[in-house]
Amino acid sequence: METEITNSNSSSFEDLVKDHDVKDSVQNDDFMDILGNNQLTKKILVHGTSDTRPQRYDICKINYEAKLENGEEVENVENFSFQLGDLEVPQGLDMGIGLMNVGEKSEVHCSPRFAYGSLGLPEKNIPEDSKLIYTIELVSTHEETDIEKKSYKSRKEIGNKKRERGNFYFERQEYNSAIQLYRRALEYLDESDGGITSPVENSFIEPTNEQLQDLLEDRIKVYNNMAQSQMKIHAFDAALKSVDMVLTCQPNNVKALFRKSKILEAKTDISSAIPLLRKAANLEPENKSIQNELSRLILKSKREAQSEKNLYQKMLGQAQILDKRKPQCPPSKPDTNTNVRNRLKLWTYTLGSVLIGVAAIAFYRYKYSS
Repeated sequence: METEITNSNSSSFEDLVKDHDVKDSVQNDDFMDILGNNQLTKKILVHGTSDTRPQRYDICKINYEAKLENGEEVENVENFSFQLGDLEVPQGLDMGIGLMNVGEKSEVHCSPRFAYGSLGLPEKNIPEDSKLIYTIELVSTHEETDIEKKSYKSRKEIGNKKRERGNFYFERQEYNSAIQLYRRALEYLDESDGGITSPVENSFIEPTNEQLQDLLEDRIKVYNNMAQSQMKIHAFDAALKSVDMVLTCQPNNVKALFRKSKILEAKTDISSAIPLLRKAANLEPENKSIQNELSRLILKSKREAQSEKNLYQKMLGQAQILDKRKPQCPPSKPDTNTNVRNRLKLWTYTLGSVLIGVAAIAFYRYKYSS
């Protein structure tokens, strides 16, 4: 059973502001400077129950409203549930609620950095670089049930919610946040750890093959999206692992084949990238993007091969020229020790030139004989 701490006397924000006891409120206008840089501040309007602060990953239920600095209201939500510390709300809101007790009502001021940043949120009429003023009431909080004990339906719902939140950050080019959400989504969508059950009354039944296949499709979407995010931050090794997870389950997944080719190109392995694009092109012959990318990589490969060939020929030519050089005539009365040293230097120089030529010829034949 989950233990839930609830504010039983919960009412609207307006009533709380109007009716709360002065003894229960902050006695001055001082704000808590949460980070010490005045970018995120909090002031208690109504005290809650002591020692009932939520912990990370707890499920919190809140009422809140958000206003711009000019007083315009942009959000007003009641009974909103979210998981604390999991990027489901703006960072400033997340951090402020983590410092609240159940039943508490506070005002939290967030600089743009801890709200919606330089992009704002046009769908909610929040302009770019906007400071937000939140009025928040923490209604209740409780620990989340262990993931392994959640039903198939619950895990699918939560996992996809986190995937969609990851997509939100990806579209805003906040790739690290997107990756964090995608990883969390996989924790819910993976059926291998502890199994997934669908509770019916007091018993448990295993999910059907159709349900597990549906869950697999969701996981593949997450891995594909995570690979794209990892590519954006040049984490190519991690991206390769993500895309390989897709191809292990679906070898003909065109999106994964295309992305793996891009990853391999970034790792300068064009020879391995081209066959992947050829396979993708055969699977989707009408896809112009794949055809264009394949043509580009083939041309790039040929240019690199020609460039290397020219380099090897140049190295070989230099080695042959060095080999043909003759030593200068010795002085009429050479010093015996000097002659010995000069001969040793000459033989060392000649031998080195020959070795360079042999190595260049061998490497060229190895690379272009097939």
